Amino acid sequence: MKARDMAVQGVLAGVALVAAFSVWQREPSRAAGEVTVADVQVRSLDRIRYEDETRFVELFRDGQDREAIWVRLGNKPAKPKPEDADGGTADAGATPRITDAGVLATAGADAGPVSPPAPVSPPRELRGNDTAQKLFAKFAPLRAQRELGVLDARKLEEIGLARTERALTLTVDGAPNVFRLAAPASGWGAPYLQRPSDEHVFLLGPALLSDLESASSRLVDRRMHTFDVDGFDRVVITFGTTSRAFAASGQPPGAAQLAPVEAPGTPDDFTRNWHDRLWRLTPIEFLGRGESPPGLPPTPAFRIEYQRAGKPVGELALAMTPDHTWYARTEHTPGWTRMGGGLESLAEEAAKLTAPLR
Repeated sequence: MKARDMAVQGVLAGVALVAAFSVWQREPSRAAGEVTVADVQVRSLDRIRYEDETRFVELFRDGQDREAIWVRLGNKPAKPKPEDADGGTADAGATPRITDAGVLATAGADAGPVSPPAPVSPPRELRGNDTAQKLFAKFAPLRAQRELGVLDARKLEEIGLARTERALTLTVDGAPNVFRLAAPASGWGAPYLQRPSDEHVFLLGPALLSDLESASSRLVDRRMHTFDVDGFDRVVITFGTTSRAFAASGQPPGAAQLAPVEAPGTPDDFTRNWHDRLWRLTPIEFLGRGESPPGLPPTPAFRIEYQRAGKPVGELALAMTPDHTWYARTEHTPGWTRMGGGLESLAEEAAKLTAPLR
């Protein structure tokens, strides 16, 4: 009986494995009536780019970790305004098009002298959050609510696809695939998309583009740390060349209890309150990867290192520019983050906390 029972259990386990494998391989479920615009495998998708007349947003895989999704936010150069011989603006009877390189361009009548466009700031690269991760996967494959087929010029004009500078580019295995997006009549962009390969028009889902259009607020990871107050057991505060260590213990959402390592049984309420103010600071603006504020000193005003079991798990460094703007960075932020005012008192208290004991 035992042998038979074991055989039955083995068969059932095998069936369960086959079922699990088939579910894993199965194409994600789709809503009734959905159609596939681009049959893209998520592992082959490298980059998603959304652009309109003035800006662009890109979601892309990190070069060192393909599981990590980053967000690139950038502005496009302002278009030069051609002038006719009389000094007026030339007739803007131009027709937008997509070049072979997948770039939106405008072709029109002969233009007169043009003024050079104003310089734009470099794009800003920021770490993507969980919403960015989920949105990236929604484009593989790219699906639409329904297909409208090939439309005539009047209908393309009506839905905003006749003259548009909005585009969606999916880069798959290094090759860009560009789709035209309808120009919005007002408010959010109309979710109409045209596939240039066969000129078929599709109606996208209502939420697919809205996250890209609001990427700076919806898709950016705004966490300073990935651990909470129970993720470290020691805090080392450094001000200038002096440091002092504190034993730490705590449970979220409360403040971490801190005690000098030389007196671990004596919690220090002043240090706990000071650290809790720092821990709860909210950044005003995240700077991009590799971006540094002008005038930032080479060394921070003060720094906190977080340790667990004798190993570093994170840090918080704060520095002030000559115009008295405070910036912070941690082990998780891609660069410096602009903070609010009032941090001078925290710096003064850091000096007191690290002063040599008498």
